[in-house]
Amino acid sequence: MPYYLEHEKFHVAVDSIIFGYDEEGRKLKVLLLKRNFQPSKGEWSLMGGFLKNDESVDEAAKRILQQLTGLSDVYMEQLYTFGELDRDPGARIISVAYFALIKINASDLELVKNHGATWVPITSVPKLIFDHSAMIDKALKKLQIRARTQPIGFELLPDKFTIPQLQGLYEAIYNKSLDKRNFRRKLLSMDLLEKLEEKEKESSRKGAWYYRFDQKKYEDLLNRGFNFEL
Repeated sequence: MPYYLEHEKFHVAVDSIIFGYDEEGRKLKVLLLKRNFQPSKGEWSLMGGFLKNDESVDEAAKRILQQLTGLSDVYMEQLYTFGELDRDPGARIISVAYFALIKINASDLELVKNHGATWVPITSVPKLIFDHSAMIDKALKKLQIRARTQPIGFELLPDKFTIPQLQGLYEAIYNKSLDKRNFRRKLLSMDLLEKLEEKEKESSRKGAWYYRFDQKKYEDLLNRGFNFEL
């Protein structure tokens, strides 16, 4: 079509900010890798790739995440489109960034290792190529907003967890301490957790009860106008 031929063509890329939670160290982490091609070969980077002719942008984001982690059914959200003229020295490239939340131990750790990827604490991210640092900053801010208004934090924890483990996660996301009593009271008042007949006894002699997030109850409450706020 002549009209389309009059306009310039650009490359479209997808970059993935993949968050995971280290339960033992109580640290929010992001998956980074050393770039294995020019420009900026050998420098730290997010996982990314180019859009193919036969896939949508969402499909490309899912493909890239699965190639790196072996996972497909995870929380993923389109974050922002980065299109500054000089963002990539290799060519005029527009990047659509996504952020994803995964359980670190649920990923294919060998596959991650084979890609040369490493889980890095969000508080210790090294210098990254291009505008990838800005991508992480924007993704973290969006994650903090989502964690307050949606129960997406549970995507980063095992199916069963204790209240202290959940509080540790939220403290890692917000990078600040939370009042123990207020957190517990507010969380349990929403009545979204199923208490299990099992305790975690490794961290204390008394032990802490395990809970499970009740997704069905949350969806039922949501349909009736419930607002999650933590």
